[in-house]
Amino acid sequence: MKPIDGIDGLHLMGNLYGCGGEDRLLLDVDALRSHCVALVEMAGLTAVGDRFHQFGSSGGVTGVVILAESHLAVHTWPEKRFVTLDVFVCNMNCDNRAKAHQLFDALVAAFEPEEKRYYAVERF
Repeated sequence: MKPIDGIDGLHLMGNLYGCGGEDRLLLDVDALRSHCVALVEMAGLTAVGDRFHQFGSSGGVTGVVILAESHLAVHTWPEKRFVTLDVFVCNMNCDNRAKAHQLFDALVAAFEPEEKRYYAVERF
């Protein structure tokens, strides 16, 4: 398949193990949502909506921030101290790679994982 002229993007994915950051980011839907939206803004990306869900009173949280540039998705398993992250940006009007890395790195830092597996995919 050949690339579509003028359309490309960067997809960053991570598995975070042994997360030692604040429990509220693993367990509290409102805290995680607020933190994600703030980090999106700090990275210079544009949030156009979000949806976060808490699984029971002590369960994990799953959430997505819809970006004008694409999306951020996060899923937490507090009982396993495990988090998955997904940041995808397209570069239709400008190169958003540095902003994607800034957002991803800030999220990783907040969860303070003992170990992380990181994947970056250039999408065309």
